[in-house]
Amino acid sequence: MKIGILSDIHENFHNLFLALEICRDEEVDHLLCLGDMINPGIALALAKCGLPTNGIWGNNDGDKVLITRFALHPQSQLTMSDKTYDFVELDGQRIFMTHYPELAQPMAQSGLYDLVCYGHDHQQFYDKVGDCHVVNPGELSGHLTGLVSFAIYDTALGEVAFHELPDAVIVRTELMAKYLGQ
Repeated sequence: MKIGILSDIHENFHNLFLALEICRDEEVDHLLCLGDMINPGIALALAKCGLPTNGIWGNNDGDKVLITRFALHPQSQLTMSDKTYDFVELDGQRIFMTHYPELAQPMAQSGLYDLVCYGHDHQQFYDKVGDCHVVNPGELSGHLTGLVSFAIYDTALGEVAFHELPDAVIVRTELMAKYLGQ
């Protein structure tokens, strides 16, 4: 099974759709969304993308009521947790999802999980703690680091592959650079 791992979309529809195209090309079976959608339309896109998707909340998710309504629709492919973390089991793999990095390391060290994934800091990251893969897929928005990426975890191979989006749209302005130091 291949699992796409997305985070920190920050309402960048273009980059989300690019990532979904790669997921289709790579024959991804399931998606994990680690929060910070901002725009409920992102949740709607995930709900209708044709791939089962588990999502958690970040610190920037906008209208949670509308996002929840999209997830609860009978034809929705999106299942939203009511927290900033969740546990799922896919293809016999125990997966812990969190938006926040500070939860990732202790969960990986617990020995309870095959995969721990997180977002929030927008930094692409991979480590292996014992038998547990620890992954931050990076950001789909690209506005903080300038690198637009997501990850795919292959349960059969036990491997994580990062995908960077060369045709991504990154909204960065002089004022963003001034205030964010970029």
